[in-house]
Amino acid sequence: MVVISSAELRSNMKKYLDIAKTEQVLIQRGKNETFVLSAQQTPVEYDLARAVTVDDVIAKVREGLTEMFERKAAEK
Repeated sequence: MVVISSAELRSNMKKYLDIAKTEQVLIQRGKNETFVLSAQQTPVEYDLARAVTVDDVIAKVREGLTEMFERKAAEK
């Protein structure tokens, strides 16, 4: 891990963005603020981690429709 000041980051942005591809860069701003700079996963990896199956979606839709019809029936 590399620790730098916010001024150092401003002065050498490209350098620290390149470093952040392989390791975390800790940025200190003042006495009480600290930030971590790191590379994000590629969108494909990120989307796949959040993905749901069609069966999951259908089950949730059915669940919601059932609740809706039960509420309507209870109101009558």
